[in-house]
Amino acid sequence: MDRAMPSPRIWRMRIELDDRPGALARVATRLAARDCNVLGLSVLPVPGGVVDEIVVHLAPEVTPADLVSEVRAEGGRCVGITAADVHKLVDRTTSALRAGADALRDGGTVARSVRTLLGADSVTVGPPASGDPTHLASLTVGEVTLTARRGWAPFTEVERARLAAFGELLVANAVAADAPHPVITSDGAGLVLRPGTPADADAVADLHARCSASTLFSRYHGGLRTMPRRWLYRLLSPPRGRTLLALCGTDVVGMAQLIRTGTPSRAEVSALVEDGWQRRGLGTAMLRRLAVVAAAGGYTEMIAWCLPSEDAFASAVAATGLAHSERREDGMRRIALHIDPPSPSTETLAAQGIQQRPRA
Repeated sequence: MDRAMPSPRIWRMRIELDDRPGALARVATRLAARDCNVLGLSVLPVPGGVVDEIVVHLAPEVTPADLVSEVRAEGGRCVGITAADVHKLVDRTTSALRAGADALRDGGTVARSVRTLLGADSVTVGPPASGDPTHLASLTVGEVTLTARRGWAPFTEVERARLAAFGELLVANAVAADAPHPVITSDGAGLVLRPGTPADADAVADLHARCSASTLFSRYHGGLRTMPRRWLYRLLSPPRGRTLLALCGTDVVGMAQLIRTGTPSRAEVSALVEDGWQRRGLGTAMLRRLAVVAAAGGYTEMIAWCLPSEDAFASAVAATGLAHSERREDGMRRIALHIDPPSPSTETLAAQGIQQRPRA
C-alpha cells in the first residue's frame, strides 16, 4: 500500500492587503506567533495596487489552510498559494539570467526556460491554448508559439513584461524556439532531432517499412508491417503530446513520442529506431531531448512500457544519466525516468483544504 506523501513545509503565497501602514508587518507577526518563518518577500505591482509574495516555512502543526486563515484575519486575501522548494528559491534576476543563458545555448530549451522565468506549472509549444486568460501567458518567436499555464496564481503585468523582454532577447540573438537539435552518434554520424509534422508522413511510412518485424513488435507490442495513413497523422500530430524525429539527411531513422496520461505529473514515452541505427546512442539522445520537453510541460516522470526481454530500451534509459526506476507490472517492464518536479496543481491545493478565488 502506498504511503501518504508528507505535506510540504515551505509555501509560496501571493496576498493582497489593505493599503494601511503596517499591514504586512502584522501578518508577519501573526506568522511568527505560530512559529512560522518568512524566508522571502517581494512586491509585485498590479493594476490598482500591489500583490505581496511571501515564502513561508511552516511549523509542524501549521497547515497551508491555517496560513491562509492568518492572512484573512488581518483583512488580506490570498491570490494564490503553492508549495516551494527551498533549494530552488533564488532571486528573480538570477533566475531570469539563468533562463536566458540556457535558451541562448540551446533553442530547444526555450520552453523550459520560459517555465523557469515565470514559475509556471507548464509551458507547451503549439497553437495558442484556451482557458482563463489571467492564468495563461503566450510568447510567439518566429512561427512558434509558447503558452505558459499557472494554476496557483494569475500572471501579473510585470511577469508578462518580463516574458516580452525574454522574447526580445531571443529575437536579438536569432534564437529559434523549438529549433532542430544536432546530435552525434557513438560512431560519429551526424543527425538532427526536430519535432514531427504531418508533412513527414511519407518519410515516417518509409521508416516503418525499413524496420524489421521484431523492431516493430518491440515498439507496438503487436504484429504490424504497414502503417495506415490515418495512424501516421496521429503519430505525427498527437492530440495530447509531442513527436520527435531523428533525421539523417532527408531520411527519418528514428522517432519518439511523449504523450500525456491521466495523471498530470506523468507522461508516457516510446521510441522507434531503425535497425541499422540501433545501439549507436540515438535512442538515448531522443530520450534526453524528450526529458527537456517533459520538464517544460511540468511532468515529474516519463513512463515507458517494454516487453520483458526488451533490454535495448532499458540500456538507452540507463545511458541518459537520468534517475530511473523499474518494476514488473501486468507482465510488462515499467520503466520510469524521473524529471524535476513541477509546482503543485490546483487539485493538490484543494486537497490541502485551500480554495482559490479569482482576482476581483
